[in-house]
Formats: sequence, structure tokens, C-alpha cells
Amino acid sequence: MNLLFVADPLDSFKIHKDTTFAMMREAARRGHRLFACEAGSLHWQRGTPVSARVQEITLTGKSGYGVHDWYTVVAEAVRPLADFDATLMRKDPPFDSEYFYATHLLQRAETEGARVFNSPQALRDHPEKLAILEFPEFIAPTLVTRSAADVRAFHAEHRDIILKPLDGMGGMGIFRVKDDGLNLGAILESLTRDGAQTLMVQRYLPEIVDGDKRVLVIGGQVVPFCLARIPQGGEVRGNLAAGGKGVAQPISARDREIAAAIGPKLAARGLLLIGLDVIGSTLTEINVTSPTCFQEIFDQTGCDVAALFVDALEAALRA
Repeated sequence: MNLLFVADPLDSFKIHKDTTFAMMREAARRGHRLFACEAGSLHWQRGTPVSARVQEITLTGKSGYGVHDWYTVVAEAVRPLADFDATLMRKDPPFDSEYFYATHLLQRAETEGARVFNSPQALRDHPEKLAILEFPEFIAPTLVTRSAADVRAFHAEHRDIILKPLDGMGGMGIFRVKDDGLNLGAILESLTRDGAQTLMVQRYLPEIVDGDKRVLVIGGQVVPFCLARIPQGGEVRGNLAAGGKGVAQPISARDREIAAAIGPKLAARGLLLIGLDVIGSTLTEINVTSPTCFQEIFDQTGCDVAALFVDALEAALRA
């Protein structure tokens, strides 16, 4: 197959841990041809299909920390997305206006025959913080608002809370406010921009000390191992980008229960790969844009998540 990856610049990949690289490596191992482009190269003009300036690449076989010459460009050309057997949208967050516009171009390409994973419409319909609202039975007490008064009332009830922006990534902009309410006013001013921007507030979950688990679901089926991202050095955030330590472990019965309830439903909407964030027994986020942790799980357990993903991709294309 010819596979097009819409991703961040290839030279920015940290291939010792990059999930898109793991996907590429497994696809190449099976003989599939690899192509890559950035979301900014997507374009449409009347009378022509949605196209992009793409690079065909081959992998050099070099891998590991600090390796940059991991690919070679074979050719470069402008090609319609419908020419490829599959287009994989792997652009990292944030889900900003440009990401939003890219999903519209990708959806237009679908009408021209392109097969896009994850589905562009499903990416728009499932914002990563707000998607959990569909599954209230699995989440902690949660408030979505731009009202400072609402947040103060929520804090008065729960006493220990987490506040986060709806467009954050990698733990960016997450604050904990304890019983004393210290700095709550300043945090609200910053996150809501004085009431102009909506935020999410959740009851603090003390189980975070054991890690924020990334539970991967591929084609509606849960991966048997997750990655617990454990906060370090007094941090409240377990995100790897915020210095968390990733520890792979078998999923729990509760993890499996949550994944079984959510995974098949979202897979039916075109979300081939999702990442559920679970603290203790509580769902906190559903990642759909560019879920990660393939390599960390493989390195620590031998569970080949990339192979499971390419299996599911091939099956979806056959169907």
C-alpha cells in the first residue's frame, strides 16, 4: 500500500519514542511505501482535488536517542490524497484553527475517494477534553464553564480541584488548587482570560501518585498493556512532556471495562486509534488527534503496539 502520513516536520521526530515513527517502521517492514507531508501543505483549488506536496521516504534503519538521519527522501511531488491507499492524520495538538481547517480539507478529500484515519469529522466531534462528557459514569465530578463564580462554588464543594484549559496538551496550563484556595483568583483570570474562555475543572484524584494511565484502543480493541505516567519531583502532572516517568503495566479490570464501553462506539465513528487517560478507576480524557506511547509499551513489555495498529489499518482498508 501507499501510506501518507500528515505529521509534524520529520526532522523534529524524536524517533526513540515517537509513535508515528513506530507506525512507519512497521508499515515499511511489511513492504508498504511511505509518504509524508505537513498539514500546511494541504490545499484545494476549484477543478482539482485536495492535494499536498508530499515526500516519498525510505527508512535508513538507524534508530535510537539522538538519531536524525533516520529517513531518506526518494522523491517529492504534488499529489492528490485520493491517490493513496490511506492517509493517516498524525499532526500533534494543539487543536487550533489551522488543525480545524485541515480536518475540513481532509474531509473534502474523503468525498474524492481518500481514506483518512482518524476520521476528520470524528476528530472535530471529539475534542479531547470534552469527549469524556458523553461517558459521565466513568468520570470524576467535572465542571465546564467560563464563570469564576461557578468554579468557586465547585471548589467550595470539593475543596481540592484541578483546573485546565480545553486546548492544552502535554500537561500545559494545568493547576491544582487545594483546600486553602490559594491563587484561585489569579488562576481563573489566566485560564478564562477574565471570563472570555471556557475551562474544565475536576475534583483532584489522589490516585495520580500511581500514574496517569494511557490506555490505547485500536479498532475498538484494547491493548493489553498501558503506560502509567507517574508525576516526579512534587509535580501534580504525570504527562511525559511535563517530566513524568512512564511505567508500562498490564491493564486493570476497570481499564478494560472503560475501554470496552467506549472503544467500539468510537471505532464505529471512524476513530481507529484512541488513547484513554485513566487515573485510578476514573476516566479523565479521550485522546484522538495523535495518541502516543507505542514505543514505551513495546520497550518495556514486548507488546508490539505498532503491529497491532497496522493490522487494524490493513483490516479497515480491506473492509
